[in-house]
Amino acid sequence: MKYGESTFDILYLVFAITAGIVILCRRKDRIGRLMGGAVLILGCGDAFHLIPRVLNYFVDADFTAWLGVGKLITSITMTVFYLLMYRLWLCVYEKPERKGLSAAVYALTAIRILLCLLPQNGWLRNDSSVLWGTVRNVPFVALGVLTVCMYFKTRHEVRTFRSVWWLIALSFLFYIPVAVAASLVPMLGMLMLPKTVCYIVLIALFLRYAGAASQPEQNQN
Repeated sequence: MKYGESTFDILYLVFAITAGIVILCRRKDRIGRLMGGAVLILGCGDAFHLIPRVLNYFVDADFTAWLGVGKLITSITMTVFYLLMYRLWLCVYEKPERKGLSAAVYALTAIRILLCLLPQNGWLRNDSSVLWGTVRNVPFVALGVLTVCMYFKTRHEVRTFRSVWWLIALSFLFYIPVAVAASLVPMLGMLMLPKTVCYIVLIALFLRYAGAASQPEQNQN
C-alpha cells in the first residue's frame, strides 16, 4: 500500500503545482490569478503534509512533529483556498459583492485559522483529540457549505464550472470523517484518496477554463 499511496501523492503534488503555474501563464487576468493562485496554494500546502507522509514510509526517522506541523499548514492553506474560491466565484459569474456574504466568508476563514493555531490541537505530537478535530472544522465545513451553495446556484451559467459544486461537496463528505475520527479509526484515512481525486478533477476544470476563450461560456445548458 505504501508504494501505491506514495506514488499517488507525488503525482498529485506534481500535477497540482504544475497546473497552477500553467494557469498563471495561460491567463494573466484576475480570474487567472485567482485560479492559478488557488491551485498553487492547494498543491504547496498539501506538500507540507504529504511529503513527510511519504518519507515516513521509507526513512527510518521520527516524523511525528513534521506530520503534525504539515497538517497545520495544510489546514490553513485549505482554508485560504476556499476564500479564493469565493473571490473566483465573484469574478467568473460577475456577481456584485454583498457585504453580508463577504463578512461571513472572511469571519469563518479567520475563526478557522485561529482555531487551528491554538495549542490544544497538539500538532507537534500529531495527536489531535476528537473534540478539537471537530471544533476546528466547524467553521471550515460552514465555509464549504457556503461555497457549495454559491456554485450550485450559478451552476448553469458557465458550462466548465457546472460540476464545481458537487466536487466540493464530495470532497467535504470524504474529508469530515477523516478530520474528526481518523485518530480513533485509522482506516478512515483512506478517504483522503477520493477526496484528492475530487481536487484533481477540479484542477482539470480550471486548466480547461484557463485554456478556453477569454469570454465566459454564458447560458450554455
